[in-house]
Amino acid sequence: MTSEETQVQENSVDEQKLKDVYDVLKTCYDPEIPINILDLGLIYDVKISEDGKKVFIKMTLTAPGCPVADYIRVEVQDKLQSLEWVDEADVEIVWTPPWTPDMMSEEARKILGWV
Repeated sequence: MTSEETQVQENSVDEQKLKDVYDVLKTCYDPEIPINILDLGLIYDVKISEDGKKVFIKMTLTAPGCPVADYIRVEVQDKLQSLEWVDEADVEIVWTPPWTPDMMSEEARKILGWV
């Protein structure tokens, strides 16, 4: 089981739409770290509305004082809203639980040379 599968709660929804969301999240990066936000373990919750037109994301950042917090939130929101089937994307930044390097995927650890 991957870290994203253990960290992300999913509601019952079309598998393709969920894959679309994950694919978008893999294109979003913290500008200070060359690893996408999904592999960094910053995504805590992904939900898609029952009508399949709205995406809800709960995510965190590596530090509460992150100077690019709004930039990352807006980037995620804009990229999700670019999906043909998404009418609205709601991205909420939360601080509980606090992020730790243990939340990173194996791939992220390899990139950073931690494995």
